[in-house]
Amino acid sequence: MGKKNVRKIIENIEIIDIAAEGNALARHEGKVIFVSGAVPGDVVDVELMRNQKSHAEARVVQFKSYSKDRVEPECAHFGVCGGCKWQQYPYEKQIEHKHKQVLDQFKRIGHIEIGEILPILGSASIFNYRNKLEFTFSDKRWLTVGEIQDQTDIVERRALGFHIPKLFDKVMDVQKCHLQGGYSNDIRNAIRSFCFENDYTFFNIREQHGLMRNLIIRNTMDGQLMVIVSFFEPDTEKIEALMQFLKATFPQITSLMYVVNQKRNDTLLDQEIITFHGADTMLERMEDLTFAVGPKSFYQTNAPQALELYKITREMAQLTGQEVVYDLYTGTGTIALFVAKHAKKVIGIEYVEEAIVDAKINAKANGIQHVDFFAGDMKDVLNDAFIQNHGTPDVMIIDPPRAGMHKDVVDTILRAQPQRIVYVSCNPATQARDIALLDEQYRTVKIQPVDMFPHTHHVENVALLERR
Repeated sequence: MGKKNVRKIIENIEIIDIAAEGNALARHEGKVIFVSGAVPGDVVDVELMRNQKSHAEARVVQFKSYSKDRVEPECAHFGVCGGCKWQQYPYEKQIEHKHKQVLDQFKRIGHIEIGEILPILGSASIFNYRNKLEFTFSDKRWLTVGEIQDQTDIVERRALGFHIPKLFDKVMDVQKCHLQGGYSNDIRNAIRSFCFENDYTFFNIREQHGLMRNLIIRNTMDGQLMVIVSFFEPDTEKIEALMQFLKATFPQITSLMYVVNQKRNDTLLDQEIITFHGADTMLERMEDLTFAVGPKSFYQTNAPQALELYKITREMAQLTGQEVVYDLYTGTGTIALFVAKHAKKVIGIEYVEEAIVDAKINAKANGIQHVDFFAGDMKDVLNDAFIQNHGTPDVMIIDPPRAGMHKDVVDTILRAQPQRIVYVSCNPATQARDIALLDEQYRTVKIQPVDMFPHTHHVENVALLERR
């Protein structure tokens, strides 16, 4: 028999910092060790999971002493579901590290000189801030440590909750999630109970069978509520029964919908979503604007903080009403419409065609006529001919996906030579990389980090660039 692979244990190491992707950081014999599940100030024994020449990845096997900064997590599911990884760390410490993360990436990746560094803007709400959550039905419930240790027969294996990280076919049953307020937990738990009582089958992702597949709950700042139930099997009788139950039990639901999705993936963009009861959309409001949010619409998931983010963006754009503004990666046009009344003309470009449809609907609903939206791959749409046809931009607002901008897009921006660029990013690392490419022609006047997702390592950053 071969020898069992025994992983190395390192004892009594102190966590000294927070690293990228939210992991804690320690050092041992000159090597950097990334540790999951710890916070600065903890002293721990760790097991090395991956041991590379330059660094190692480890998990905590025993806490020798706890950090004075550690707090009790709010959620009973903390440490298992994979979300809210920083709940055991005080919020003021979280945003302190996020601010430091932005500065480190601008210095280490971009080597960028920054004129003014504004303090990070924390979120007013650190729980119940999300307006959209997606849950999964599974017949392979993740078993707790206690259940495994008891070695008793597990009768009920159905679950409705979140996927366990790195295990696509295991779902943790969620009783209470602190990410979304209102009726979210009540609706999810009522659906689970109804399905248990009426012998509904839950989805098996490996073998592709089972009735109940996914659940999406969305809400607005003023309390509108959208529920979308995704089924795998077209059992019309059981679908009707569940939807009638939800309609009768939760009259607060303003948009009740369902879909039968028999594909191998969960995406719904190419599926027909049926409105069972209520409106086809919800209406979200920002200042004097109204945005229609449908079941397939993208909308910032922390709406109150998104409003603050857009205000910062508009302020940095310094519009006088005479500017031509290009909003790159415009999504459903929220930023474009938010700044439109302060600009002469706004051009929005976005890859997802359905998002552009929403953007045009929102522009019409708000009576904004001096905004044009175009769909297509940014590097193909935004070229010299497009700019010549639609006008040279005075200001560019850029809000790309996490991967940042294609170099062809950067080159086009440099040729277009807008006077001012406001770069909004959910990934300061790729933002720093892109701004370094613009640095020869543009100086970074100031940056403003914004926390959109408390208890996670994610951070937004807004940067103002002006032509040298």
